[in-house]
Amino acid sequence: MIRKFLLAFVIPLAVVSIADAQDWAVKMFSSTSHEFGSVPHGAKAQHAFVIKNIYKEDAHIASVQSSCGCTTPTIGKRHLKTHETTTLLATYNTKAFLGEKGATITVIFDKPYYAEVQLNVSGFIRDDVIVEPAEINYGEIDQSTVAERTVEISHIGRRDWEIVDVTSPNRSFEVALSEPIRRGSKVTYRMTARLKGDIEPGYFQDRLTIVSNDRTSRHIRLFTQGRVVSPLTVSPASLFIGNLSSNGSITKQLVVRAKKPFAIKAVACDDPRFEFGEPSGDAKKLNFIPVTFVGDGSLGDVVQKIKIETDLGITATCLATGTLIE
Repeated sequence: MIRKFLLAFVIPLAVVSIADAQDWAVKMFSSTSHEFGSVPHGAKAQHAFVIKNIYKEDAHIASVQSSCGCTTPTIGKRHLKTHETTTLLATYNTKAFLGEKGATITVIFDKPYYAEVQLNVSGFIRDDVIVEPAEINYGEIDQSTVAERTVEISHIGRRDWEIVDVTSPNRSFEVALSEPIRRGSKVTYRMTARLKGDIEPGYFQDRLTIVSNDRTSRHIRLFTQGRVVSPLTVSPASLFIGNLSSNGSITKQLVVRAKKPFAIKAVACDDPRFEFGEPSGDAKKLNFIPVTFVGDGSLGDVVQKIKIETDLGITATCLATGTLIE
């Protein structure tokens, strides 16, 4: 009887231990699920799951598997050092599938410990809505530049089908719709999506939601992507002040470049321990900024953003990092 009691006692402890072992890997993901919503047949639909190594040990992704051919996972960098990030791109296969589809993506880690993380994606692929081209891709555009892309949206089956609104969580988008062309049971709109010049530099992936008068399925999602390039280049992009004594000081230099002459109006940082040389105010293609950090006796990591304001109407940024020790 004693032996049976001990076995019954040990098993629950083992189950809890396994669950805790999986938890460390889940914490590295920004999210573990995504809903594509209602997507036109053939339209491009993707979602990037962000994975960040928040631990001191290196992490390694051994494999990625999908439970359904409706979703194809593509992993970026598999080996992650401390604070490094990668993305797992989930591509919804809208050309080969129709109707309500979902998949479970299993991400398997073998370092620093074995763990499995499951990501869930779902959506509904429609066969009555066609979008040409299949995605709104802006490609690479300069910051502060207005860019436009036009697509045709067609609905087959209802002559009285209408688009009543187009929404987006990104306020940098403006949308213009043509008058509908009705031929038999087919209704076609031309939609121009304008990207205003106020979007920050970097890669973006967003969505536009088309709202129709179809009560059974009012919302249709279109996915957009592109990369906004700043005309200013800051070198180094990340300024490392090193492992510095808590009362020490160090001076570094930032180099700011542009294709045309520009003047630096101001340099600022929320941390008062950073000091900057006075801008000359001269317009040049190449500007140098002395950056001095003066410790105040405190210890710990330093992570601060340096903002560089120019007469181009564009603000460049640089991330300054380091560690203060005794």
